Amino acid sequence: MDPAQLHLTAAFDALDLAFVDEEPFTAGGCTYCNGEENFAELSGPPHLVSEDMLSAVAFEVDDHWHDFPRLYRRLTPRILRAAATNTLHVPIEVIPSRLLRAAWTTWPAAQADALRDFWPTWWRATLHTRPEAAPIPARDVLSVITVATGTLRPWLDIWTSIWTASADAHLAEFADDVLYQAEITDLEMGFYGEYHATAELLPWLLTDVRDRFDDPRLNDPAYLAVLLSALPDPA
Repeated sequence: MDPAQLHLTAAFDALDLAFVDEEPFTAGGCTYCNGEENFAELSGPPHLVSEDMLSAVAFEVDDHWHDFPRLYRRLTPRILRAAATNTLHVPIEVIPSRLLRAAWTTWPAAQADALRDFWPTWWRATLHTRPEAAPIPARDVLSVITVATGTLRPWLDIWTSIWTASADAHLAEFADDVLYQAEITDLEMGFYGEYHATAELLPWLLTDVRDRFDDPRLNDPAYLAVLLSALPDPA
């Protein structure tokens, strides 16, 4: 197995270990959508929660549940594992929005640190896997970790530092995606568009990694002028 994938497996295990000591919990919430059997399931061992209920917790807004931070926290290792393996039945872009509502950076140190370690590990594993074999497109993973951490540049720097065919293939796919109809000139990340990425992403694409992918649009002066017009005035 590729070392990056081994590290990702270890990160999954570290998440499981960090959250294993969660205290007993009684779930509750919207009785229109859930019955007592659902709340009983969510109150039991996290590893026995069904995929449908896991997806419900991952997707529903926080006021749908009683004590949402506790509920989301105890299921976070399973939610992230399902997201990274493309077995979560909801858009993964919603995950960081819910993590922020659950105030993940304030969780017990071992749990918050396990999450902080998970983000770069998942990102590197993605970039070390060719796009056709990656469970999740690089753009989606980048969106999740950027919104969850509130920062984009460190993840772009990691991408810049990985000189592999797989990372460049992801880059070509990503560039083709965000350059379509000049989306990059007003690009927001996150399920609710929480992070506006243009000011950091566009200069990076045009300078730091420009020589690592071929896109004829960037050789068109008129198109390039449209992109550059989206950047802040240096003055």
